[in-house]
Amino acid sequence: MLLLRVLSLKDKGSIITNTEKSEYLQMQNIAKMITEQLRNPNELDISLRMEFGPFETVYKWKRMSECYEFVGAKRSKHTAVAYKDALYVFGGDNGKSMLNDLIRFDIREMSWTKTGCMGVPPAPRYHHSAVVHRSSMFVFGGYTGDILANSNLTNKNDLFEYKFQSAQWVQWKFSGQEPVPRSAHGAAVYDDKLWIFAGYDGNTLLNDMWTINLVGENRQWEQIEQKGQCPPTCCNFPVAVSRGKMFVFSGQSGAKITNALFQFDFETHTWSRVCTEHLLRCAGPAPARRYGHVMAAHGRHLYVFGGAADNTLPSDLHCCDLDTQMWSVVQPAPDSQIPSGRLFHAGAVVGDAMYIFGGTIDNNVRSGELFRFQLSNYPRCTLHDDFGRILKSQQFCDVTVLVGEEKTPIFAHQAMLAARSQYLRAKIKEAREELEKKIESETETASTSSTNHWATGTTASASTCSSFNRPQVTIKLPEATPEVFNMVLDYIYTDRIDPTEKAASLDENPASSATFLLVMEVLRLALRLNIPRLRGLCARFLKANLCYNNVLPALHAAHHANLHCIKEYCLRFVVKDYNFTPIVMSAEFENMDQCLMVEIIRRRQQPVPKATTTQPHHECDEEIVGTTLEQDMSVLCSGGCAELSDVRLRVGAAMRPAHRSILAARAAYFEAMFRSFSPQDNIVNVQICDTVPSEEAFDSLLRYIYYGDTNMPTEDSLYLFQAPIYYGFTNNRLQVFCKHNLQSNVTPDNVVAILQAADRMRAADIKEYALKMIVHHFPLVAHQEAIKNLAQPLLVDIIWMLADEMQPGGAPAATVPASAQPRPLPASASAEAIPEEADHQRHKSIKL
Repeated sequence: MLLLRVLSLKDKGSIITNTEKSEYLQMQNIAKMITEQLRNPNELDISLRMEFGPFETVYKWKRMSECYEFVGAKRSKHTAVAYKDALYVFGGDNGKSMLNDLIRFDIREMSWTKTGCMGVPPAPRYHHSAVVHRSSMFVFGGYTGDILANSNLTNKNDLFEYKFQSAQWVQWKFSGQEPVPRSAHGAAVYDDKLWIFAGYDGNTLLNDMWTINLVGENRQWEQIEQKGQCPPTCCNFPVAVSRGKMFVFSGQSGAKITNALFQFDFETHTWSRVCTEHLLRCAGPAPARRYGHVMAAHGRHLYVFGGAADNTLPSDLHCCDLDTQMWSVVQPAPDSQIPSGRLFHAGAVVGDAMYIFGGTIDNNVRSGELFRFQLSNYPRCTLHDDFGRILKSQQFCDVTVLVGEEKTPIFAHQAMLAARSQYLRAKIKEAREELEKKIESETETASTSSTNHWATGTTASASTCSSFNRPQVTIKLPEATPEVFNMVLDYIYTDRIDPTEKAASLDENPASSATFLLVMEVLRLALRLNIPRLRGLCARFLKANLCYNNVLPALHAAHHANLHCIKEYCLRFVVKDYNFTPIVMSAEFENMDQCLMVEIIRRRQQPVPKATTTQPHHECDEEIVGTTLEQDMSVLCSGGCAELSDVRLRVGAAMRPAHRSILAARAAYFEAMFRSFSPQDNIVNVQICDTVPSEEAFDSLLRYIYYGDTNMPTEDSLYLFQAPIYYGFTNNRLQVFCKHNLQSNVTPDNVVAILQAADRMRAADIKEYALKMIVHHFPLVAHQEAIKNLAQPLLVDIIWMLADEMQPGGAPAATVPASAQPRPLPASASAEAIPEEADHQRHKSIKL
């Protein structure tokens, strides 16, 4: 209660004794240690200095200056690398002959130039590789010769170095064994070494790997003994390096062509397939198998564009999040100039943008176009991870679920269960009502009174609200098993399930009978709990993983569980021409129930037409319907399940009902608070550093906490800019969005609100910028209704700024054309509002 007393005395303006302050600081240090154990403070370091003017829209395609013929020919099968603020393009073919020119696109000047060079350049070639190491570009292999005359065509295994600083070509000489000559291979740089993988030697597709040191005098190739699940032999594929691994996606592999993503660990020389098919989650499919495409790494993402996919040239851009291992199609910004589909183009990342140049487009035409795509630097959303962590830690649990006939207790949070399942919400409501009746019927002692207050979410003492007490509300689920219910809990909290990790005895293969039957039990419980999205994910998983090994056990289980949807899948699988004989002749079929044998034989003799097959639509619909975690938490945030709120947040005169478990899962500030003490009357006063945010900004903060929403008015971003550090969020995602919002969206329409917020937050640099914008657009701003409500000191600031901006002739600055923008301002003291000490900057658990 000490922390509560200190805060209440502070609110009342009372004097805090030195002893109380010393004890409070000790408790604050404890809370800080808890915070640092549960969060990653390194991700919260971000400059608070604002940069104004012009910023490119995220996910926007923009066509840049085309490379004209007098600089360099239109081409395909070339390479492009990034060095400093320029893009270097080498080789390729123009449809008539191979090329060996080196052309350069200056990012700042937005212009193309032909690069002069000394020394002997590589022979004209295409399907070679090019990488950058330190201040040099290395070109390896490729296909050379006269393509028109079809003479002297050969693959190469030579290595050339182009030194950017001296514009000099140097051919490397080797001793010892060398890689077989090849083209259309992959190349990467890691640990000061060049790594070469796979390709085509003129007769055979390869999948060997070689490496050579790019520093020192030892110029010898070394063949790598690869381990693990190696990709098939392939060519015309891209590679990308990220997080100490090389990634390979698709390519030309003959009959073995795949759309799988493989990763190679440089340290262990081990390949593995990035496989997520065993996960029950609503993720987008991987891009279609293809070749001649581009893949680039940026941050935690891999981007795949173009290529030939089953005789088509798609123009969509795919993105793989390496944290979640989920593919998605990037939706370009509305005003994008999207490049047409192409193959054998080249791409590179410069800064925070990906550049795509050239390639073969429709009718085998070479392109000289250059496109820029603005990449995203936004940190990932940790909503699912945060909720999963609080489920695993079992902190602040307020409901006990007695599962199965043995009534195994499993602890959870009422708010999460009620938000995701109407069935569980009804059970919780019923249990709370029963508890209230029980308490009312008993003698009103102090213990029962405090229990009643805790159960109804009104008032509570520190002891009854402690997270260390076991919850009083109990519900029963006799039809479930603990293992299956825990899997459903994983879905409720994280929107995903990994059925292969729940039991050590289960085979990791998602098609194993044990895994298959377990997912069937999850489906049955999802039907019982009325969670339609989980129901659909289970049905899709089961249909995708149905095979010889599991179909008969699945048919037997579905029949006895009355899962008509899965039973129908199994019957259709069994009676197919190429499945029926081996399944019927198996030993497992001999032990089938007689009624199922009869049904299989009758179905084989007289198949049910698809059009007349009547299936329970609510079970078997393959389309994933239902709400996501974000959608359910949005309803909870906007007032759903208000009767389950156990804390109220106060900002100014406004009160908002909230839930301890949600707040503690998302913010170390609330976690430390609720673990240390219970707020008086269950009311928490909300502030950010020393400032009380506006009600609108506070609502934006709540939306972010509950369901990760980052859409907010620009003025709210100013209030919430420092919230991630003050509240101890897992990363700085909200802060980055706020900064981008402020930098991009301060306009004459909202500048008055920005001025008010900047003055309130004491952000001097942003306030000065807002004043300058008001002056430059004074005829527009002066007629707004908002300016009439400005405080007198701010009106005086505007008048002073107008006076300072008066030109020598007496004309006010408002005559400056509307397109003129205020110059970027240096950061002021507002950018230093958070002390520079690393520990203090990372987290502020509880502020005195």
